[in-house]
Amino acid sequence: MIVKSLELNTFRNYEKLSVEFSKGVNILYGDNAQGKTNILEAICVCATTKSQKGSKDREMIKLGAEESHIRMYVEREEISHKLDMHLRKAKAKTAAVDGVFLKRSSELYGFLHVISFSPEDLSIIKEGPAQRRRVVDMELCQLDKIYLYQLTKYNKILEQRNNLLKQIGFNPRLADTLQVWDEQLEEYGKHIISARKIFIEELSALVQSIHSRLSDGKEELKLRYEPNVTAEEFLQELKNDREKEQILKNTLHGPHRDDISFYLNGEDIRKFGSQGQQRTCALSLKLAEIELVKMRLKEEPVLLLDDVLSELDRSRQTQLLDSITGIQTVITCTGLEEFVKERVQTDRIYHVVSGSVKAEQTGIPIPFG
Repeated sequence: MIVKSLELNTFRNYEKLSVEFSKGVNILYGDNAQGKTNILEAICVCATTKSQKGSKDREMIKLGAEESHIRMYVEREEISHKLDMHLRKAKAKTAAVDGVFLKRSSELYGFLHVISFSPEDLSIIKEGPAQRRRVVDMELCQLDKIYLYQLTKYNKILEQRNNLLKQIGFNPRLADTLQVWDEQLEEYGKHIISARKIFIEELSALVQSIHSRLSDGKEELKLRYEPNVTAEEFLQELKNDREKEQILKNTLHGPHRDDISFYLNGEDIRKFGSQGQQRTCALSLKLAEIELVKMRLKEEPVLLLDDVLSELDRSRQTQLLDSITGIQTVITCTGLEEFVKERVQTDRIYHVVSGSVKAEQTGIPIPFG
C-alpha cells in the first residue's frame, strides 16, 4: 500500500496544495514552522481520522476558514482509490472512499496503514501512561476493526458514566443506575484488555530481537503490559470503589488507566535508564511496530518520519534508515546533510517554504561527491 498523491484545501497553513509521492523515499525539507509536519499530519488524519499530534479538528482548519478538505489517492494491491476527509468547525468530520460517503469516518481505519515517528515518540518511555496507551491504541485500531469498535464504545460509556458520577452529587438516587453502566463498561473493557495483552506480547518478542541488534547484544529489552484491572476483577473493583468514585466524580478502574513498562536487563528503564537508553528503546519499539504490521497484514505500512533523524545519534540514524528499505517513507527534515552522509537512495525531494512545496529532484538519487 502506498500514498500516490495528496491534495489539501485550507488545511493548517495551506490554502491549496497538490503533491505527488514516490513509492520509495520522499523528503520534505525546509526551515521550522514552514508546513512540513502539516503534510504528514494530513496523511495521518486521512488514514486514521486522527492527528498523530493529538490535535482537534478545528485546530487543523486554516485560520479564517470554516472547513478543511483532505484528498488522498492511494494504491492497494495495484488498485487506486480516492480517500476524502472533510473537517468542519461546527460539525463532525465526514469521510468518503471513491466518492462513497462512509457512515462513520472511523471506517477509514485500516484502509491505509501508517506508522508515525516524531521526536515526541523518543520520550514515550519517560512520559505518562496516556501517551503510551495512545500509541498502542493507534496501532491496534489500524490492525483490528473489532478493537476499534470496542474502544469507541468503551470511551463513550466511560464518558457517560463519569457524567453520571457528577450528577449523583446533585441527585443521590441516580446511584442506583450505576450498575447498568458498570456492566456495559466491563463488557467492552474486557475485550480491550485481552487485545492489548496479546498485542504487547507480540510486540515484546519483536522488540527483544531488534533491541539486541541495536545494542550489539549487550542489552535485553522486554515489554510488560500493566493492566489497571484484570478482566475477571473489573466489575467487582468498580463495585468496591463506588463511594470513592462518587466523591472524586471519576471512574477509577478500567483499561483507560492501563500502562506499559519497559525492562532493560531486568530493570525498569523508566526509573533507571539513561536518556540514551530510553531513546534506543523508543526506536526499538517503533521498528517493532513496522515488523508487526508486516507480520499481521503481510504488507508494508507507510512510514512517516517527522524530523526524527536530527534527534538521533549516528548509529541510531543508520539503524532507522536501514529499516526503511522497501517501505514508502515520507521524511521531514531541516536539511539534507544526514541523507548525504548515510548515502540514502532518495526518490523525491521537496523544499517547503511558507506553505508552498517545490519539487527539487524527482527519481534521482542525491549525488554523493
